Amino acid sequence: MCLVACTQLSPAPPPELLIAAASDLAPAIPELTSELLQNQKITLRASIGSSGQLARQIEQGAPFDVFLSADEKFTEQLIQEGRAESSTLQIYAVGRLALWSKSGAVRQLADLTKPEIKRVAIANPAFAPYGRLAKEALQNAEIWQNVEPKIVLSETVRQTIQFAETGNVDATLTSWSLVHSRNGIQLPDAIRQSAVVIKGAKNAEAASRFLQFLQSSAGQGILGRHGLLPGTPPRDPLLQELKNNDSDGKSGGTDKQPQKSKSLRPAKKGNKYK
Repeated sequence: MCLVACTQLSPAPPPELLIAAASDLAPAIPELTSELLQNQKITLRASIGSSGQLARQIEQGAPFDVFLSADEKFTEQLIQEGRAESSTLQIYAVGRLALWSKSGAVRQLADLTKPEIKRVAIANPAFAPYGRLAKEALQNAEIWQNVEPKIVLSETVRQTIQFAETGNVDATLTSWSLVHSRNGIQLPDAIRQSAVVIKGAKNAEAASRFLQFLQSSAGQGILGRHGLLPGTPPRDPLLQELKNNDSDGKSGGTDKQPQKSKSLRPAKKGNKYK
């Protein structure tokens, strides 16, 4: 009887969350995992990759509870496809583009045009938001045509660092979160990173608590220590448009398109993943 009673009184194991996390979050995942287990009683298991590839896995039925994208494009697309909960969409951080070279010789975008810089790594723009942002930055600087022949594509921003560390490329355009502690060069180009709970999540309640934690001072503090800026509130007009598909403004829709911040240049939405 004692054995039965002891078994009945034993605490339930903490819920386990399976999250799909963009590669620029890799440095922050261990600290987030430790904090959640200690103070939120949630076990975190992360699958890290490019946002586009993770979104495709979710489309194919991968059993993730939460998607942490490096931009808004892929979370919004999953909502429109009915694969994510629109009410949970949030901007959890703002990321910055960065330059990094092992030699430290590359200090600005214009340096990438120098003859001694033979190869430059960026993440594949078709799947990686920071890859699209890198291409945009080069185009806006009017040096894309000069740098394009030097471009080496990687699957993720983490892989761009590996290419640069091993000497396979001379420099990389990557995320600030990966090089802020490596004497990287922060660029002004920024991107809003968004999160959403996946429809049918096995641990929807814990997933919502996790997203609330990301918005808390503790969560933002962890992200900030790893080079990410504080997130901004979700775009309410967009949320209502996704929820109601109503543009007459009478039942929660919006008559106006949301204004884009002039200080941020989110990745363009022209590229569709397959």
